[in-house]
Amino acid sequence: MKILFLSDVYFPRINGVSTSIRTFRSELKKLGHSVHLIAPTYNKNDEKEEWITRVPSRKIYFDPEDRLIKYSHAVKLIPWIKKESFDVVHIHTPFFAHYLGLKIKKELNIACVETYHTFFEDYLHHYLPWIPESISRYYAQWISKRQCNAVDAIVSPSMPMLDVLRDYRINTKAEVIPTGLEEHYYKQAKGKDFRKDNNIPDKQKIILFVGRVAHEKNIVFLLKMHRALLKVQPETLLVVTGEGPAENDIKLLSRKLGIENNIRQIGYLDQNQQLPSCYAAADVFVFASKSETQGIVLLEAMAQSTPVVAISELGTASILKEGVGSLIAEDNIEDFANKVNKILSNKVLSKELGKKAFNYAFESWSAKKQAEKLIKFYKKINKVRKPKDLKSNLFSTGDSVI
Repeated sequence: MKILFLSDVYFPRINGVSTSIRTFRSELKKLGHSVHLIAPTYNKNDEKEEWITRVPSRKIYFDPEDRLIKYSHAVKLIPWIKKESFDVVHIHTPFFAHYLGLKIKKELNIACVETYHTFFEDYLHHYLPWIPESISRYYAQWISKRQCNAVDAIVSPSMPMLDVLRDYRINTKAEVIPTGLEEHYYKQAKGKDFRKDNNIPDKQKIILFVGRVAHEKNIVFLLKMHRALLKVQPETLLVVTGEGPAENDIKLLSRKLGIENNIRQIGYLDQNQQLPSCYAAADVFVFASKSETQGIVLLEAMAQSTPVVAISELGTASILKEGVGSLIAEDNIEDFANKVNKILSNKVLSKELGKKAFNYAFESWSAKKQAEKLIKFYKKINKVRKPKDLKSNLFSTGDSVI
């Protein structure tokens, strides 16, 4: 099949959407399919790849890390898209890429699929704090319903996320297809390399968070949990890896809590070597986000045989299994800290959980299996899809752009 991906985000912007796009493209290519991506420019040093068309972009005033493709530039690609005869258009972000996808769907009569990567209901109020949370949640639900009902099919990274969409009264055909892990994630890295590069003693215990350093990731909870943990594990170091808008707030809060000497903010790590080594160096991977549609970092940690302690909610609930590489914590500081301490204090338990973590990730979360499932879904949608409805309303055809 010839597949066109559309997204308002891709590398060098590091997040779950970028990772999902890259992973699926890699596996689909191995299966003999062709994928092309339309994504925004970030800077003059963007890596040039034959399968990617970069479109001029604009900044988002409340989220300076991100970009939006310039719609007026993107629509100029439609004649080329028509010439390429793609079998399906797959949208990965609900911004201008979404409306570009709907316009392509209308004008070229191509099947249009969209992945609901981000739980916007639990996300938007962090970036629009001047709007009452109840209103921002209502708006997120409303726009999600309108957008999801405008495409031919929806891909959800997890069943709990799909259940939420059904509660929004989204009736579009849907399939749960998570992002899997590519084979190289299972190659065991050397944790000692990470410790050496960052001057962390071999015997110092590390608890690790990896992800976008943003408010919706609930990192504040982890800081408070770490303060409680230090009462029984006084030398433990919390490593926060990643970049994002909450970096300075995390710094300030760690000082306020008096734990600045037991926290290290690392920033961006190369995903091919540095990040696997970081996972391998950690004694426990900790995760408290309650807004994940999947939570692929949990699997990345498990693939390096690192035990996980996390809150099981929304997308993470589809990954976490008590005792199978992880301990599931309640949504309170004391229980979470106790679970982390339980692993740090018991080498036998730690080793057992690490072994189970690797086996579980390897056996159940193959990227190849997910790519095969995605192709079957594309073919199913093309088979049952009805001809273009010329009477579609203005919103659903994509002629209106927010």
